[in-house]
Amino acid sequence: FYWSSTEMMLPVHHRLDRCLEQFPEVDTVVNFASARSAYEATLELLGHQQIRCIVIIAEGVPEKHARHLQQRARAQGVVIIGPATVGGVKPGCLRLGNAGGRLDNIVASRLHRPGSVAFVSRSGGLSNELNNIIAQHTDGVYEGVAIGGDRFPASDFMDHLLRYEREPGAQLLVLLGEVGGELEYDVCDALKAGRLTKPLVAWCSGTVAAHFPYDVQFGHAGALAQ
Repeated sequence: FYWSSTEMMLPVHHRLDRCLEQFPEVDTVVNFASARSAYEATLELLGHQQIRCIVIIAEGVPEKHARHLQQRARAQGVVIIGPATVGGVKPGCLRLGNAGGRLDNIVASRLHRPGSVAFVSRSGGLSNELNNIIAQHTDGVYEGVAIGGDRFPASDFMDHLLRYEREPGAQLLVLLGEVGGELEYDVCDALKAGRLTKPLVAWCSGTVAAHFPYDVQFGHAGALAQ
């Protein structure tokens, strides 16, 4: 591919097993397969113990398949981010998928070095806005993950918040939820039970809908009325 006017050659492997044999240090994969094949591609990845984290970008993975992937990953101790996600970012280290947006937004959000605020979001687009807001008002992002807008994300808010709770570098937690679903209630229960002790700032987008003079349609499958 091309970076500006510079041609860059990348190796392409037609078989996953041979690729992993050649690169035994690889433990994270971003799955860009479409909704039609994301399930089968992820199952193949789960068949290799070397893989510990999988990001599924595709939106619209059948709910039956998404729930099976969730159960399979939890049983194997593998972290899956998505489906229907832009990925995640760990400033100064790496980004997975399209998290952080374009280069100008990465620079403006100071994602080249870590801060102390860790966030988890439903929305991928709004996670990029969170990067900006956090960069403007704090020392920056420590880590950020968009769990995905489909109804059954393979990893949820609590999976990532509990991980941030154990990370010394994460000093402030931020949660951006949305109307519909029950995942935000799990976070409330964890706060009451003392499982989350770090300061947490949370907001559910969509709660302003009642103030519009017209009906508002939400695009995420997870934003369903319950």
